[in-house]
Amino acid sequence: MPTASHAGPPKPRAARASFAAAISTSLEWYDFFIYATAAALVFNTTFFATDSQVVAALNSFATVAVGFIARPVGGVLAGHFGDKVGRKPVLVAAIVMMAVATSLIGLVPNTQLVWLAPTILVTLRICQGLAVGAQWGGAVLLATENAPAGRRGFYGSFAQLGVPIGVVLGNVVFLVITAAFDSESFLAWAWRIPFWISLVMLPVAFLIHRYLEETPEFQELSKKLAEAPVARKSPILQVLRKNPGTVLTAAGANAIGVIFFYTMITGSVQFATTYLGIERSTVLGFILAACVLMIPLVPLAGYLSDLYGRKLIFGIGTAGMLLWGIPMWLMIGQSSQGELWPFALAVFGAVIVMSFQTGTQGTLFAELFPPEIRFSGASLGYQISAIIGGFSPMVMVLLINGDAANAWRVGAFLAGAGTVGLLCLVAIVRKYSSSDVQQSAASRSTVAA
Repeated sequence: MPTASHAGPPKPRAARASFAAAISTSLEWYDFFIYATAAALVFNTTFFATDSQVVAALNSFATVAVGFIARPVGGVLAGHFGDKVGRKPVLVAAIVMMAVATSLIGLVPNTQLVWLAPTILVTLRICQGLAVGAQWGGAVLLATENAPAGRRGFYGSFAQLGVPIGVVLGNVVFLVITAAFDSESFLAWAWRIPFWISLVMLPVAFLIHRYLEETPEFQELSKKLAEAPVARKSPILQVLRKNPGTVLTAAGANAIGVIFFYTMITGSVQFATTYLGIERSTVLGFILAACVLMIPLVPLAGYLSDLYGRKLIFGIGTAGMLLWGIPMWLMIGQSSQGELWPFALAVFGAVIVMSFQTGTQGTLFAELFPPEIRFSGASLGYQISAIIGGFSPMVMVLLINGDAANAWRVGAFLAGAGTVGLLCLVAIVRKYSSSDVQQSAASRSTVAA
């Protein structure tokens, strides 16, 4: 049995923190993802309509990518304050920012001034990027630093549940809206409703602020600094000076997961509806069902990482995405309204292999950095990978270049990103292998006890 000093926070506290992390990230990712869905289904035919489908899609997805560019900035700002002020206040601030920015997107006017709506959209998308860049680190650290010893992988995975749950929520809302309104009404105004729904995040932010405690590790760090006050240097500068290689290899290892995910939930929607003639509701239904399957797989991957090590489970997911990329997009390219099973098999296989990485990435990244710079280091590594992934729908459009027969090129792109991811993971393993062996042994001992 672990001693009391090493047992970590009690399970009720850990459960509350993990639940709060799951709820907050689910709503944050819902807001972030509905923009990508609207870009695939609406913005390319409204705010960015041109005579060329390719150009319209590129312009629309470019605003999606802007949010990803802003995410590292949000991660840096949040890391600075999260390592100095606390994990909880940064998470609350990020939730409020996301709620306000997303609801305002639903108010962007249709106007004769062709530059006005895109300018407003880009500005609000930047705010979304800043918010989601800030919230990820706060949610992950609230979950992992409140977790009992030997259970960080499992409890930390609940912060990652926001990814599939956010997609499910977003797709359900869009499915309901598309079913309730005809195509003309949907494109004219009904697409705005999912953005207004994001205001429910404001009471969630209040509840987290009111009832959730700060993490024990940050409280201990604050106590030490109070007892022996010293001038604290900027956490992000410490990360860049002491751990630049860790940040870059973490970003490179994680990039395949972000690329894989967005080519599935956004790229495949645009491809299937534009080139294959598959109904919008059908495509969204398959993405929805696949992400429902992903929800139990994410904590399962976190649990397995407690038993066998983060890097092993993360590596299985990376290798799986590398191997599945080409078959996935060959099957998507051969789908049609009359033959949907290849599309279904492609996306269901995708979420299975992706879950191994998604369920472990938060805890793995957190454990690569010491507590005093953990928020900054973990956020920066994760959000740099997001920049790469944010451009993947645009890369997909360019690779396909208006010809559905080129779908295999997207798979080759995924395979290349997976190869880079494995090489970066090998670099992480070589640097941290000894500590990982000790951690895995300690976790097994705690689980057995």
